[in-house]
Amino acid sequence: MKDVPGGFSPLLELYGKAKNRKPLLVEFLFPSDWVVVLPNVDVNGEEGTIQAGQYSAGDTATFFVVKDAEKVEDITTQPKDFFQNAIVKAISQKGDNIYQNFKIIKAEPSTGEYKNQKYMLVDFKYELLTGAGFEVERRGVASVTSQGDGVQLLWAASTRARFKKTETALRTITSSFRCYSEGVGLQLAQVENEF
Repeated sequence: MKDVPGGFSPLLELYGKAKNRKPLLVEFLFPSDWVVVLPNVDVNGEEGTIQAGQYSAGDTATFFVVKDAEKVEDITTQPKDFFQNAIVKAISQKGDNIYQNFKIIKAEPSTGEYKNQKYMLVDFKYELLTGAGFEVERRGVASVTSQGDGVQLLWAASTRARFKKTETALRTITSSFRCYSEGVGLQLAQVENEF
């Protein structure tokens, strides 16, 4: 990471420390006053994800691996419904009945610094259905890539009412997202063999 703007901190974390997941190295910037949550690893494997947020305000950034997705050589050539399906899977991890009216607003390609990795930055909106029966309008930005043999994304969102205030931060977070698979599994195996 070359430039870290004031008020942001870099996060570099290994996702997939246990054998039930394929290892990925994940990095992104997050606002320094946000709380970071990392996956739990125990004898049963790894669960959870890499996330940062100001949870009391409803602002979050969450890493997500699309299950059963195959490697995509150039993510920027995929149709709109590809990104819609990936982001909907990410926001609906707790069930399909927690959102409605999902819509992609725009998508634009981006290139990473390492080996010209391809990313697609996607603006989206949806309504979150809370357990208390409220509908909360949410706006977000996601960065979608395909590293290793799957598809990964980092999505960041806040309430529609806060989006004007948080938009710059959400774009900084998702624009800084990088995901690496090359050599990570080899390094992890070497570390495990040392113990």
